[in-house]
Amino acid sequence: MRKMTEHALLVTASLMMLGGYAVAQQSQPNPVDMTFFVTSVGPGNGADLGGLEGADKHCQALAKAAGGGDRPWRAYLSTQAPALSDPRFVNARDRIGAGPWQNAYGIVIAKNVEDLHSTNSNLNKQTAVDEMGRPVNSRPATPLKHDMLTGSRPDGTAFPGPPFPDMTCGNWTKSGPDGAAMLGHHDRTGPSTNAWGVSWNSSHPTLGCSQEKLRPTGGDGLFYCFAEK
Repeated sequence: MRKMTEHALLVTASLMMLGGYAVAQQSQPNPVDMTFFVTSVGPGNGADLGGLEGADKHCQALAKAAGGGDRPWRAYLSTQAPALSDPRFVNARDRIGAGPWQNAYGIVIAKNVEDLHSTNSNLNKQTAVDEMGRPVNSRPATPLKHDMLTGSRPDGTAFPGPPFPDMTCGNWTKSGPDGAAMLGHHDRTGPSTNAWGVSWNSSHPTLGCSQEKLRPTGGDGLFYCFAEK
């Protein structure tokens, strides 16, 4: 009886180990199938991303290096028109395709554009990982890197152009102390629990456009990338 009991315990332990291994295997990132990520690094020139084209190229390069570059990638960024009545602006929400989007672990961020910009959005500290599936520094980590460049309003649309303030660092071409860009918090946390404080795409503007001006509030020139298709 004792030998049978010991055998049963060994079998049970083995099954538990195999089960744990299977879970571990399932939790491994798979960038090949991802359609959303946070950039692990920015281009390094503050909010000067080389415009939308440069930002898209950065997304594409990071995705390719991680093994998920076999699809068109777009940066979640808006641009402002040169004048209030000028129609030459770009909404971030219009650049990223129709969805659904999932991170490197296969966790769905949002089913579609409306879902992404609603209270149903699953973009948060746990799901907004980089292209390799690694977490991005959030509160209370140091250095804090939860500020994401977006240049967008909560619904993913662009801010009006002049005479309204710059909210895109010159449409992602400025890297000096002047100008500003709207940010979101990927971890959905901030100094306030109000909607703006926990917004993933429209929380507060930067203090300037240089790398040095991005850091005091918790930024490093990072942004969101979505697979358009």
